[in-house]
Amino acid sequence: MTARLVGSAAARLTPRRLRAQAIVLALCLWGVCAVDFATPGLFDRAGNINFQDFLQFPIAARLIAQGQTSDLYNDQLLNDRIRSIVGRNTNVYLRYFYGPQVALAFVPLVRLPFLAQAAIWMMLSLLIYFTCIYLLWKSCGALSPHRGLVALCVIAYPPLFHFFVRGQLSGAVLLCFVLAYFAFLARREWIAGIALGLLVFKPQFLVAIPLVLLLAQAWKAFAGLALSAAAQLVLTCLYFGTSVMRAYFNMLLQSAASPRTTELILSPIQMHSLRAFWVLLIPWPRGVLALYALSALAVIAMAAAVWRSSAPLSLRFSALILAAVLVSPHLYIYDLLPLAPALLLLANWILNNPHHPSTAALKLLSYLAFVLPLFGPLARWTHLQLSVPVFAALLWMLWKTQQMTGSSLSEEDVLSTETELS
Repeated sequence: MTARLVGSAAARLTPRRLRAQAIVLALCLWGVCAVDFATPGLFDRAGNINFQDFLQFPIAARLIAQGQTSDLYNDQLLNDRIRSIVGRNTNVYLRYFYGPQVALAFVPLVRLPFLAQAAIWMMLSLLIYFTCIYLLWKSCGALSPHRGLVALCVIAYPPLFHFFVRGQLSGAVLLCFVLAYFAFLARREWIAGIALGLLVFKPQFLVAIPLVLLLAQAWKAFAGLALSAAAQLVLTCLYFGTSVMRAYFNMLLQSAASPRTTELILSPIQMHSLRAFWVLLIPWPRGVLALYALSALAVIAMAAAVWRSSAPLSLRFSALILAAVLVSPHLYIYDLLPLAPALLLLANWILNNPHHPSTAALKLLSYLAFVLPLFGPLARWTHLQLSVPVFAALLWMLWKTQQMTGSSLSEEDVLSTETELS
């Protein structure tokens, strides 16, 4: 009965329906954005600061340019500088949660006004996003006839909207994942590991990935990741000094221990990973920690099994991204931007394998993984973040799919692998 229900629901996801839904979603999201940003000045129509999260980067870059690197993690100074940019009192309270090397990239822009810096960064980020998706689409042969639908979905992707209006760094994270994918595709495991190691500037993405590669005995990729991450941290330490790095690591430990302090009081409903899922569902901190640890281990084990299997790279890399998302200690909706490659690769596999037993379930779960992050605020009342069990179910289906495949590839999987390599 469950299989029939899943098959029936998946059958309703026709290109025509998906196109109509993507158009409506894109018009709603970007229409709201256009109306909200139409007012001149620093504030949008709702009274919020435009590109609010980006505020921390030009402030940190100016501190570096002025030789005040010891103040990078001074929360009071950061928020005083925010008020000086805004020109009035504001309830916005930010903390700088990135390594000092991230702010170093924005030092060339310190002489520009805040909105000019934010506009330059967002234009560059959008260029990165659309270029990455275009290159992935070009590598997915089965998606070639659906370029219009893919383009609409790329524009309507909810994390893209949130990443843009907040002024976040998710485009750089996406770039690291896409570089790693194409390196794996070219069988350059060392280079793929180096690309993944660059994610150390956003360390929550590197909680699961090294463990998955280690358990899967992907030694070259693991070594490349470890060397890349270590090199970035060592060079940062040499440039900024041990006291700055100590302040950075102390801040990371504090935020990991108390994830609610990393954002507004509503932060758990804005997060889409296992830890936030259990925080919303269970009122006991020790229970949350135990359930998070157990579920994270299960996710890592499944992802490692998929990576070690003979499944096509599209399925294995999708499992790696899903594990990174689920195990991340805190992951907001704009951090789901790197999930786009997984959804694109899965769509290509689904079209190449229409008769596979897993196809209907993967199709329905991919659709839900695309849509459900929009409904995160409902968790304030339901205490259930619906996106997280869908991500977990999608990973579980990938694990089941590689089990069905076994040691020999099906005819469709061979076609999919040949398409990837071409």
